[in-house]
Amino acid sequence: MKQQNRYSIGDVSQICNISKKALRYYDKIGLITSQRQDYNNYRYYTQESLLAVPVIKYYKQMGFKLEEMREFIEGNTANVYRAIRNSFLTKIKELEEEQEEIRRKYISVKDWHDLILEAEMVIDNNIQEVSIKYVEPSSYLFLNQHYDANIKAAIINIDFTNFVESLANEITGPVILNFPSHEARMKDKEQDIRIIQKTLMPCTDEHTTIIGGHMMVSCYHIGPHETIGETYKKIRRWARHHGYSIGDESYERYVTDYWTTRNDAKFVTEVMLKASRQTAVISD
Repeated sequence: MKQQNRYSIGDVSQICNISKKALRYYDKIGLITSQRQDYNNYRYYTQESLLAVPVIKYYKQMGFKLEEMREFIEGNTANVYRAIRNSFLTKIKELEEEQEEIRRKYISVKDWHDLILEAEMVIDNNIQEVSIKYVEPSSYLFLNQHYDANIKAAIINIDFTNFVESLANEITGPVILNFPSHEARMKDKEQDIRIIQKTLMPCTDEHTTIIGGHMMVSCYHIGPHETIGETYKKIRRWARHHGYSIGDESYERYVTDYWTTRNDAKFVTEVMLKASRQTAVISD
């Protein structure tokens, strides 16, 4: 670039790839000041003004506000480098907080997306066979509640939402309901249950429970929750036929439900019960 003594605002805009509007604003707040010719009050910029533009762009890239830039670019404080260092430390902390917030949002969106993919796979392939698998132990937030046979209110759970907020935490992934008696669940009777879900931040031991660490029989239920008793019967028949004993309690993992769609024909629920290889027979 050929050096000149004076540059018009159009010159600066073209040379530095910056809008005239931005230059006028920077001039107004004293970040990049222009000069005025005495005889016609014409605005012009110097070489020094041009060289300030890349510096401002770089600070802007790092996330500094214009007011923050001006404070340490001007360097009027007694210890200019201490002021700059403090500004950068503050910005680092802000960016770390933003990064953590983005991480939590990403996990929430990714987990929800994975549930949609799982539901599509189950429905498209009509996967409703009973299987047995080892479930890796995993820690979850829980809240004990009384189930009054209102499954929708148990899944979209206001008390649990308030409980999570009281812990200054956030949830992700599917809601899981733990029914102490799968017999009572099959008949949709009232019982004390546990609502369970993953959190995005750690919880204290008193608020967490472990799911897994053993073999479980599993079966997807497609459709309304009101017909889920048929899936329990299918699991019991399978266990009896294959020589497995199943536990009293059950877990219902809601892959897609009222959170996702109003079309209950598209609900996908994974029913899981602890199982062990025995000769005990469980009747329907």
